[in-house]
Amino acid sequence: MSNSSLAQQRKRLAELKTLLGEHAYNYYVLDNPVISDGEYDALFQELLKLEEKYPELQSGDSPSQRVGGQALDKFTQVPHNVPMLSLENAFTEEDIRDFEKRVIRFLQLDTPPDYVAEPKLDGLAVELIYQDGRLVRALTRGDGSVGEDVTAQVRTISAIPLIFRKVHQGILEVRGEVFMDRAGFSKLNAEQQKNGAQLFANPRNAAAGSLRQLDPRITAKRPLRFYAYAVSAPSAAASSNQYELLQYLKKLGVPINELTRSCSNIDDVITAFHYFQTIRHELPYEIDGMVVKVSPFSLQERLGNKARAPRWAVACKFPATQATTTLLDVIYQVGRTGAITPVAILEPVNVDGALISRATLHNQDELDRKDLRLGDTVLIQRAGDVIPEVVKSITEKRTGDEKILLAPASCPVCGSDLTKPGGEAVTRCPNTLCPAQKLRALVHFSSKAGLDIEGLGKKYVEQLFDLGIIADIPDLFSLSLEQLAELEGWGEKSATNVLAAVSSKKNPPLGKLLAALGIRFIGEVTAALLESRYHSLTDLAAATYDDLLEIDGIGGQTAKSLTDYFRDSRTREILGRLESLGVSPAPQKQTAAEGPLQGMSILFTGGLTKLSRNEAKKRVKDNGGEIAASVNKKMTHAVVGENPGSKLEKAIALGKTILTENEFLQLIDE
Repeated sequence: MSNSSLAQQRKRLAELKTLLGEHAYNYYVLDNPVISDGEYDALFQELLKLEEKYPELQSGDSPSQRVGGQALDKFTQVPHNVPMLSLENAFTEEDIRDFEKRVIRFLQLDTPPDYVAEPKLDGLAVELIYQDGRLVRALTRGDGSVGEDVTAQVRTISAIPLIFRKVHQGILEVRGEVFMDRAGFSKLNAEQQKNGAQLFANPRNAAAGSLRQLDPRITAKRPLRFYAYAVSAPSAAASSNQYELLQYLKKLGVPINELTRSCSNIDDVITAFHYFQTIRHELPYEIDGMVVKVSPFSLQERLGNKARAPRWAVACKFPATQATTTLLDVIYQVGRTGAITPVAILEPVNVDGALISRATLHNQDELDRKDLRLGDTVLIQRAGDVIPEVVKSITEKRTGDEKILLAPASCPVCGSDLTKPGGEAVTRCPNTLCPAQKLRALVHFSSKAGLDIEGLGKKYVEQLFDLGIIADIPDLFSLSLEQLAELEGWGEKSATNVLAAVSSKKNPPLGKLLAALGIRFIGEVTAALLESRYHSLTDLAAATYDDLLEIDGIGGQTAKSLTDYFRDSRTREILGRLESLGVSPAPQKQTAAEGPLQGMSILFTGGLTKLSRNEAKKRVKDNGGEIAASVNKKMTHAVVGENPGSKLEKAIALGKTILTENEFLQLIDE
């Protein structure tokens, strides 16, 4: 072909890419298509034929990349540059007003801030990473710190621009929700039924399942949509508040939810909450609430984050959706800490798009208080992703044939006499060798909440446990190819992959291992707090009750649980076996915390005038220091405000450095 002819084809391809990009923008961002679907398809087919004929002209930002490439062997784990945190929940007007009170108290504001109210979509959170305006990587939220690389899958979603409409230099990490609208969900389930495949329970499950397909060609066939709601670093988006940011993203060609409202006060926020609740069932997609954010980024930065949620935003959940059905049975489950939980078995009923056949009854006291009986007509409810629960029995519908439920006196699995520790609502099986507890511990250890061992899901753990191949956590690290390859549903390849996955988890971070071990009251957040203070499992095991109480965020209940756990002979046996198998926390990098307060442990006493107590503590942590909860040997400084208490006298007696609030602020500035 002559150079002039190739140039003509290159020019036509560029025209087609521009046209298709404009029409996608009109459709997904402006919601104002100017051509029919058939005309769009004709342009798309022309582009595909040109690229097939002249493959050297194909580029990574071409709309043809939407069809999906080769299937992946597995998803790659990638850390987020900035964690993708969860949100705290609000359910009532009072909760929303309490959110504002916390913001004002933390910042010591004289006037309330502006807010932005956004519909809360029920989908899958993702992060889109753009370099100089081109999509280079896409990650799921994952556990908030580490996500899965779903770039190949995200590229197939037509609503997501592969290249910005306007110039944007540098990195921009756009965060938003991948979802499936009601029409797309119905169409997908009709196709699933036609093909004899399993139906999806609701649009959220359908969206998550579609995006996490290893074969992006399958994702490309699913009707996925996307709305952006944030960026990881607002300073990179040339905007000073949340509302400006969303308008900026829209100009770049990124879809945003046009129902988003700018609110000048908390009354406007509450009005928006009621409005969204009124129209939720009229929308073409599902929402399960509203997210309210303090709008100015300067205030968001001052408010900062808690361990797992920002202080400047809250998810306002809609009231629970309810339905009535029949209570068929009650079974008792044994948790990994021995907690006995009654579970209601129900006549299946559809509640807001989900088929419900089981619901939690929380504990025996709750079951007795509600006077539930077998055969009762009961009211159940669910809100968003909350586990369905039984609200009450409808006694007016009793016929006299209902049967009274009696609480079990012994463990339904091992037969041990149940106990109810003083002050607790939960009945427990005290036998730490109870098979149910051991199985639950194994499932938790390998799950996403634990070490996230790929290929070793609940079904396979239960299979190995039932066959007697594993009985305790250390047994996972003793598995062999010979044991697994011949099992039903396995094979040599899957067995090899699981063994490799198990081996890769031998040296996890300390916090991850603590969360996986399933210690009572030690979840991901508390485990992260402990990891920041202790450098090894040995150091933590040697910590006393008082040592643990010195950690800001660790209370008496947690401290007692930890010390009891490490004193237990069975714990020592399990940890010893793990160590002998080469399982131990990865050595932490001894990188010194940056900031002028590095190495200082600071106590606050008395009222501050320029900062709230919470903001002062945040300043300490942000500048490399630690918070002291009491006057002790580790404390180095006391910051004294108005009307200090007896802590000042103790600090002086121990020769600690005493600072005024101004001196504290000067210390940070230096």
